[in-house]
Amino acid sequence: MDQRSDRGTVSSMASRKLRHIDACLHGPVSYETVTTGFERYRLPYNALTQTSLGSVDLGTTFLGARLRAPVLVGAMTGGAELSRTINRNLAEAAQKLGIGMMLGSQRIMLDDDVATASFDVRELAPDILLIGNIGLAQVSGTLVPKLAAALGRIGADALAVHANPLQEAMQDNGDTDFSGSLERLHRLAAEFPYPVLLKEVGHGIGAAAAERLRGVPIAAVDVAGAGGTSWARVEQLVRYGEVRFPAIAEWGVPTAQALTEVRATLPGMPLVASGGIRTGMDAAKALMMGADVVALARPLLAPAIESPAAALDVLHGFVEELRICLHGCGVTDVDALRSLPLNAQTDKSTRKYE
Repeated sequence: MDQRSDRGTVSSMASRKLRHIDACLHGPVSYETVTTGFERYRLPYNALTQTSLGSVDLGTTFLGARLRAPVLVGAMTGGAELSRTINRNLAEAAQKLGIGMMLGSQRIMLDDDVATASFDVRELAPDILLIGNIGLAQVSGTLVPKLAAALGRIGADALAVHANPLQEAMQDNGDTDFSGSLERLHRLAAEFPYPVLLKEVGHGIGAAAAERLRGVPIAAVDVAGAGGTSWARVEQLVRYGEVRFPAIAEWGVPTAQALTEVRATLPGMPLVASGGIRTGMDAAKALMMGADVVALARPLLAPAIESPAAALDVLHGFVEELRICLHGCGVTDVDALRSLPLNAQTDKSTRKYE
């Protein structure tokens, strides 16, 4: 590929990132018939709690890093000037709260040093757990040195590899060949000088995928289930200006189901719950179902464009709601929360996930 072609590819990726942001801000990108499944469960409320709200400790450890709350800013964007604003505002908020942050796909910065600036947040967030990002379809032996260098340039602590065959199939000129990708993931996780986390993008990692991860030396799994933002829907809106394949846009493993299945299949695997996590109560339920931490993304997009303070306000409210949930359950820390039984809701009026 010559330099002009390289520049054209980078420009195309940056333009697509901006269209993604616009679609997520203004388009109908949420699942319409599929829910996360968390509405089918109720936290065990304890009216005689013996806890003090101020003494509830949300601290936990994930990927070797200490977090003041079991929360990550989910992967969103990178490569464009607006992406830089978003990432830097989110990083500043994460630093103030003592939580972690995933970056958007760094593919664009591998061939464009200028794009690195949109991922360069370490100066604003020197202490946070910072997780880089690359697509599984792009993983190859020749990529590894460049990818390690890219993580080094931004001061990342770990790498998230996103498996997104459905999103790529909907994307114009997407990467649709995933043959051999599991073997490449295994090799990357074994040889890469950073912990490797596998994630989806919102269509879910369920039992079938988890079974294939047995023996793969990854450090964690982000189930990234269905029920929040449908990236098959986003890509259709970006590509066609409409949703031409509505059934495809509603396809995936709901987050609660994904979390349950992956925990059962890989009982010792550290897990991230994401995909439609919108409230602190969602987070509490996810932690009780086996998640080590939770991640949220789209609710932070508009605030992150506005200012660090706006992003911080949303995140602070989310964390405080989680704290109140522990208090109301009668526990003072996350480990104690996980020891409680989560009650299934039998009310027939709740929407049933597919």
